[in-house]
Amino acid sequence: MRMGEGVEWGLHCCLTLAWVGDEEPVSTAKLAAWFDLPPAYLNKQLQALVRAGILSSTPGARGGFRLARPPKHITLMNVVTAIEGPDDVFRCTEIRQRGEGAGAPAREFQRACGIATAMSRAELAWRRELAAQTLADIMDTAPPKAADRTRRHFGGTAR
Repeated sequence: MRMGEGVEWGLHCCLTLAWVGDEEPVSTAKLAAWFDLPPAYLNKQLQALVRAGILSSTPGARGGFRLARPPKHITLMNVVTAIEGPDDVFRCTEIRQRGEGAGAPAREFQRACGIATAMSRAELAWRRELAAQTLADIMDTAPPKAADRTRRHFGGTAR
């Protein structure tokens, strides 16, 4: 399974905004410079997070982004879904019923495809694990110096 780089970007930006706090919004340009990312593409990821209710945005010269809710209420799965969409990673197209399998009796296909079932179980476990971890959990396990450095750079005072 491979997720787009926007997931990593979104997660790191959310973590940064959590450390900075909500005193001042942080612009796309500042976030892009902090991580050495292309601002236009990063902004698309941030806007997806706004649409999902994870971030809020303030327009204008002094505008930017803030977390829309506390870090303990933002799961890693929330961010993944906002960026990648809600669709299942694996889609079974029932190729077992094509080609040579097309002539097999229908009773052979009454049970769900074993491969699709296994992939579904694995994806559900993955989604549950990401849904069980919040930004607050990540904040708690991050090196304190990383949080302090981020706050100093952006001028934030939050936890």
